[in-house]
Amino acid sequence: METEAEVADRLGLMHYMEVMRLITIAEHVAPTSDENVTVTDTEFSNVAVRLYLPRKPASGLRRAVIYFHGGGWCVGQAGMKSYDLLSRWTSSQLDAVVVSVNYRLAPKYHFPVQFEDVYSVTKFFLQSSVLSQYGVDPNRVCVAGDSAGGNLAAAVVQKLLEDSEVTTRIRAHVLLYPALQTLDLNLPSYQQNENGLILPKSLMVRFWSEYFTTDSSLREAMTSNRHVPAESGHLFQFVNWSNLLPEEMKKDYVYTSPVFGSSKLAKKYPGFLDPRAAPLLAEDARLHGLPPTYVLTCEYDVLRDDGVMYVSRLRAAGVRVTHDHAKDAFHGALMFVSSPTSLPVGNRLRNRYIAWLNENL
Repeated sequence: METEAEVADRLGLMHYMEVMRLITIAEHVAPTSDENVTVTDTEFSNVAVRLYLPRKPASGLRRAVIYFHGGGWCVGQAGMKSYDLLSRWTSSQLDAVVVSVNYRLAPKYHFPVQFEDVYSVTKFFLQSSVLSQYGVDPNRVCVAGDSAGGNLAAAVVQKLLEDSEVTTRIRAHVLLYPALQTLDLNLPSYQQNENGLILPKSLMVRFWSEYFTTDSSLREAMTSNRHVPAESGHLFQFVNWSNLLPEEMKKDYVYTSPVFGSSKLAKKYPGFLDPRAAPLLAEDARLHGLPPTYVLTCEYDVLRDDGVMYVSRLRAAGVRVTHDHAKDAFHGALMFVSSPTSLPVGNRLRNRYIAWLNENL
């Protein structure tokens, strides 16, 4: 599908990401209730969400999970079969209310729209009146997401700590193979998995650049890893893998100092230096007070080192972190839990995620 998208884009027939989005349209399932969960499509704060409510009578106030899907801020939706199954499983296994958010996507909408959509939903749901309406315990709410959704989850939880209007504190925080930084797109994980099947480096670079603009000059600069201007060089301390990765993950790669690019791109598209888009760029002081966090990373994933570096920084900031590194898994593995694409590794990772939530939420 990636090859077909390239051809259509070059011929001017359809934007690259519009072709990629056909995958998610084909995977869409209607909001269908079953014996365990009532499923509806609705809106929270004028943003589309898919809501999962347990059907069995509640013995007390319930837990809740606010979930942001992946797809590089460009594709994906709560109604994709894989996400629908994950939300149903989460709701039924945890007896929890699940809010799966359909934030707006690039290339039609660029940063910060995606962040603002998920943040407004989260802030709306955390109102005491809304929590009460759905029978949710205000002390047992989790924010979670995978890939680009993990990026959004990290950014939302950081922002909530600074929002004086929000009195409900998030209990737990889940990042599943998250994308967390834009500065160094040549980390060991990017080099090792440059030609990965699910998420090759070229596609991840495209996702990142499309998040901010359709201007190909940013993508070209990111591809050569020369998009950060010298005046932003101090930010590299937050993504210096030679300090933040454990020795076994550095392998035989050699850290090289960044090569800076023109300041024009950063002035034109400042989003790629914004912690709301790249949560790893948050200063240490902003990480203190974050809730207990579960981070899943996969060995065969360009984003592996993003997650591992965030684990290092969170632990240094005193945050309680559970880091689950799957040495036999690849990016997106959690989505492979139903036939005909069911894989043992997908089911295993899903069960670990749910078990952690069950213990910590």
